[in-house]
Amino acid sequence: MLSFQSSHHLWKRFRSQIANIFTLLNLSSGSIACIFIMNEQISVGILFIVLAALLDFLDGMLARKLQIQSEFGKQLDSMSDIISFGIAPALLLYQGILYEFGVIGMVFTMMYTCCGAIRLARYHLIHQDEYFIGLPITAAGLFAALSMLMILQIPPVFYLSFTIILSFMMVSTMKVKKIR
Repeated sequence: MLSFQSSHHLWKRFRSQIANIFTLLNLSSGSIACIFIMNEQISVGILFIVLAALLDFLDGMLARKLQIQSEFGKQLDSMSDIISFGIAPALLLYQGILYEFGVIGMVFTMMYTCCGAIRLARYHLIHQDEYFIGLPITAAGLFAALSMLMILQIPPVFYLSFTIILSFMMVSTMKVKKIR
């Protein structure tokens, strides 16, 4: 049987890791999205990228509300975000449409992922409380994923332009108000 003291200690340890658990669920959703996308199940991939965004929002909210922010949590969040909102959306765009453009499609796909990684690295160096500098990778990933819902209505060349625009917006110096 657990004593009150040991159960209280377990609860405190669990509570301190709740945000990290949501971050790992975000990472898992992004990874699962990649698997579905590689298996040409684009719609399910989109769904898992959207789920990852919800989990990413919740991990940050929980960390702030429970006052359990940590440097470890910030690093884990960035590593998760590069998968869920960098690699998964890039793979989605490539598998869904950009492959039709051959090498140019590959270059644009790599550019999106690289700009996302730059965005995340820069975020840790230039941290502002009121706004983000550059489009957050989560927003870029969501825009990319949701745009694929319109793939039958939008000409393929749009996706080349859209990929470049999202890439440059992530590394731009524009200010984006934080939503809390």
